[in-house]
Order: sequence, then structure tokens, then C-alpha cells
Amino acid sequence: MEMRHLKTFTTVVESGGFTRAGAKLGYTQSTITAHIQSLEAEIGSPLFDRLGKRVVLTENGQRLLQYAKEILRLSEEAVISSSMEGQPSGTMRIGATESLMVYRLPPVLYEFKKRYPNVQLILQPSENWQLHSKLKSGEVDLSVITDLERVDTDLCVHYLVRETLSLIAPPGHPLTQQSTVDPSDLDGETLLMTEPGSYRDLLEHWLKAERVNTAIIDFWSIEAIKHCVMSGLGLSYLPKIAVEEELERRRLISLPWRHSADFVTTQLAYHKDKWLSPAMIQFIKLIEEHARGWQV
Repeated sequence: MEMRHLKTFTTVVESGGFTRAGAKLGYTQSTITAHIQSLEAEIGSPLFDRLGKRVVLTENGQRLLQYAKEILRLSEEAVISSSMEGQPSGTMRIGATESLMVYRLPPVLYEFKKRYPNVQLILQPSENWQLHSKLKSGEVDLSVITDLERVDTDLCVHYLVRETLSLIAPPGHPLTQQSTVDPSDLDGETLLMTEPGSYRDLLEHWLKAERVNTAIIDFWSIEAIKHCVMSGLGLSYLPKIAVEEELERRRLISLPWRHSADFVTTQLAYHKDKWLSPAMIQFIKLIEEHARGWQV
């Protein structure tokens, strides 16, 4: 089983077809087809079902994909560990939530790239639950997330900084006139929420505990939430780091939430069985340096 055939196979899966994989790898479609047919001959069964112009993994294809990714990962690690006497190089795949990709990571990434220009960074913005899954499947090397402090025996976690949360409203909302806002005050309000998990869980816990009824609109983007809150569509509950500028300009108001002691933690994680490349080690050190400044 040749390494290049496995690379072709995983690229077909990631790209969604033979033609796209060929364009990405610089192969003709006939070469892509030959590589896949060679693997299928060794496996003894088809790896893909051809459904019109679409290709879909068969059960055996799904099984091989996990092995192929691990074989390619180990091959990359072997090359990196044997070259440049441990100097950071190669590719590093970093997953992060949207808020961290926007508000925490840019200075870290800039400094890292300046220090280690031979490392190719691949950034994958994703939701928390997706990042946990991607770490365990090997799709990302490191993830930086904002979440509750949970125990996960498959992951090594570095807690970087506790993030303050803000219940936000547009200027002029009736709740901005109160000295304290309780969960019961949110009865009948519309809440604009990010994906389930993390700080959303905290707010929903208090609402459920006090049997408060609210309308919830799910959003994919924190920036979209902020603009919709400013327009008067509803309230939201977000890390303060994501709304600091709008609070300073009084475009948003942080309500005096009774449960203001709630917090989430920005954390860096990787799989416990993951080999830490020189690039990963230096990235972990660098983000911990920056995190000490975040706590001020």
C-alpha cells in the first residue's frame, strides 16, 4: 500500500471528488482513478460509491479513511522529527472558535509566523463540539476553545484565562434601567444564541432552574449576534472580550446580571496520544506567554 495512494484517497474525501483532488494534487483524473483502483484492489472491495457525479465513501472506505489519516500523520511526524534538528517546520493545523480567532489569536499567530516562517499554519474555525471531535479524529493538531472546565480523558488541556461573560442589551431596553437583572426578568424576551455548549449552557441552566420562557434564535456568528442586538432584535450572553468595543462606545449595554460570577475558560487542547512536534511545543509556549497578558 503506497503512501501516495493513501494521500490521494484522503484528498478525494476532503475535496469531495476526483476532479477536485486532481487539481489540488496536480494529478490528472486518470492518475487519481488509478490510485484509487490500486487501493481497491488491495482492499478487495470498492472504497467509493459513484452516484452520478458524486462519490460517497462505502463502509470499507470509511474504515480505511481512519487508518489512512493516522498513517499519513505518523509519516509526517517521522519526517519532522528527523529533520532540521528539532527546528519547527512542517504543517500545523489549529482549530479555534470564532470569538478566539477574532479576539485572542491574531497577535499570537502573527508572532508565531514571524518566529517560525517554515511552519505552515492551517486554521480551521469551528464550533466547540466540532473541535473536540476533530482533535479525537486527528483532523486538527491543536484547538483553542472557550468552554466550561470539563474533564475529558482523551485530551490534554491547558487552561489559559477565565473569560468574563456579559448579558447584553441595546441602549434604551427597559432592563437597562434595573439595578439587578434576574432570570425571571428574561421571561418573554428573545435571546440570540450561539451554538449549544459553553456559555449558552450557563444561561439556559438558570432559565430552566427558574422555569423562565424565552424565544431563542440560533446564530452562526457572534458578529451577527452583536449587530442584531444593537438593532433591537433581542438580548444575548457573550464573552466580554467579544463585546468590549461596543460596550465602551455604548452601542451595547452590559446588564447587571445576578449571575455575573459565571465564567468560561479559554483553553488549549490536544489529544493525549498526540506526538508534540517542535512547532506545537513552541506554539503552546507562545500562547501561554500571551495568556499571562490576557489576565491583566
